[in-house]
Amino acid sequence: MADKVKRIFHYHASGLALSGSFTRPVSRFIEVQAPTVLPTIGGYGNARVENFRLDHHVQFKAGYSHVAGSKQQKGDKEFYTTLVTATVEGLNLLDVLTADRIVMRLSAYHVLPDDVSHISFVGSTIEHLKIGGHPVEIEQNERLFAHLDTFDKIKKELETDKEFKRMAEDPFHSGTPTPLSEGHGELLCSLVKKIKTNAPGVTVEGHALVIPDCGTVYLAEALLSSCKRTLTMLRFELGSPVSGSGVAGQGSGNGTPWP
Repeated sequence: MADKVKRIFHYHASGLALSGSFTRPVSRFIEVQAPTVLPTIGGYGNARVENFRLDHHVQFKAGYSHVAGSKQQKGDKEFYTTLVTATVEGLNLLDVLTADRIVMRLSAYHVLPDDVSHISFVGSTIEHLKIGGHPVEIEQNERLFAHLDTFDKIKKELETDKEFKRMAEDPFHSGTPTPLSEGHGELLCSLVKKIKTNAPGVTVEGHALVIPDCGTVYLAEALLSSCKRTLTMLRFELGSPVSGSGVAGQGSGNGTPWP
């Protein structure tokens, strides 16, 4: 009789400092800066870029990412741990938006034979974000950062917290909620609870800042599923006179066993 196939944990982890593209007034791509990918077997890796600049559009002083995956045995249980960080220091976008430091941090462990993933965003932050020199105050959703560490807890939160469910169904405040059943088992939300700024003309829409004659900047977007999380600390969609899109401080992590 053939031996039973051994279950193997396949790690999934990647991080990057900055990437994107501009379409107007000139077409330019931002090659992925400081990317790191973890092999499915686990291990360790890191990357770093200093003093990046693309024309007069975007620049940063330092960008770096780090991934790690390893196994720990505790009694009859196996813990597969994953860590992803992606950091950008001294970000300057169009001389309009600046941030001293952006940190994406995701730590996770998957337990066998329980087959449950525990994932935390503790350590993720945006320091001294400013628009036109005016400070932007960010209030974090502490429950999403650490307390809702399993997908079962997240699903229970949807049943008990109307505000969280409203955010998950309409994360961009479009006024047209999307049924969660159409999310293919994934939820899109933000770790940001509230944003305040006195920058002239700037309006706040959920986790987004709408900047006149510049574009929209989305903060701390999280894509949640049972065995993986993806966190983008800053995403921009630019309009006239400069058009383009990009992300800063993005990473995803954890993994899944097979079979």
